[in-house]
Amino acid sequence: MKSITINGSKRESVGKKATKALRNAGEVPCVLYGGDKPVHFSATELAFSKLVYTPNAHTVVIALGDENYNAVLQDIQFHPVTDRILHIDFYQLFEDKEISMDIPVRIVGNSIGVKNGGNLRRNRRKLRVKALPTNLPDFIEADITKLKIGSKLYITELENEAYKFLHSDNTVVCQVKRSRVSVDIEDEDEDEEGVEGEETPAAEATQE
Repeated sequence: MKSITINGSKRESVGKKATKALRNAGEVPCVLYGGDKPVHFSATELAFSKLVYTPNAHTVVIALGDENYNAVLQDIQFHPVTDRILHIDFYQLFEDKEISMDIPVRIVGNSIGVKNGGNLRRNRRKLRVKALPTNLPDFIEADITKLKIGSKLYITELENEAYKFLHSDNTVVCQVKRSRVSVDIEDEDEDEEGVEGEETPAAEATQE
């Protein structure tokens, strides 16, 4: 998984006055959990733009002077009016400890059902997985090529040995719904194969 580096500074004071002063200076107060004790730090709001305002999933390297911490974004708070970032919580990563994370779903292929006029409905744009940090994927690929009108793609069809899904087996990732203009058309390729299969034996018998 791709990683983004956040350069910050440890916070000496974590009181309300100090926090307000940080925000007035364009800094975002943050806390890193998961280690022996919480680490309080701050960084400029601009430093989080590639992490927060993107549909992609990333791990984070928090650089605080000579100390670096591998982490993932856990929670973020925005101002209800201005949408400015008020606070961010991170969770520290360890190579031998599994972590749960929401991973975006990437749709690939051209659905048979969509070609016949059906509508593709994306039930899950992200899926929560549990894995070691090194096994976290950038995205989960969902191939919709074989989906016909009325077909569903279940999470069990996306299973991977590198990570575990934290959803029930009957979770639908996407499906092709019937529309008013959709029609049921048999796969032309399948029909052609069936015809060839009937003609070939007859041709061989004539040659004999």
